[in-house]
Amino acid sequence: MLRGMPPADDVTPQPVAAAEPALDELLMGAARALRRRWSVGLGPVDLSPHDGRALRVVGRHGPTRLGVVAEHLRIAPRSATDVIDRLEGRGLVDREPDPDDRRAMTVRLTPQGEAVLAQVDAARRADAEHFFGDLTASERRSLARMLATLDR
Repeated sequence: MLRGMPPADDVTPQPVAAAEPALDELLMGAARALRRRWSVGLGPVDLSPHDGRALRVVGRHGPTRLGVVAEHLRIAPRSATDVIDRLEGRGLVDREPDPDDRRAMTVRLTPQGEAVLAQVDAARRADAEHFFGDLTASERRSLARMLATLDR
């Protein structure tokens, strides 16, 4: 036994102070919560979150090549082809020859795809307002600046 220490059977366990969650865990938790909410929000249009993101990329950059879609989704070009095939099968996008290179194809939204994307974007904005609703306008601006800094 060490001097000044009580006998082992007299030691009462002390609660360990809970460490604050790490920033990366907090950020990933918030991102997962947003993804879950977005997934639920896509239910009415029957899109997966991945297909919803692809639709948004085509809407923002279209008409565009499949390689651009793959780059923005951070997936292999073959996987982008699969995603675009699903969206085309639902009538949300069309493929057409690239006017600058007839060997290449571009993808663009159909009128139905534009309507679905508008519906998805409106639902996402409304849900984001609710999700971030506990933050003040100043806190939202600060969070946006911090996230933009980290995204560089």
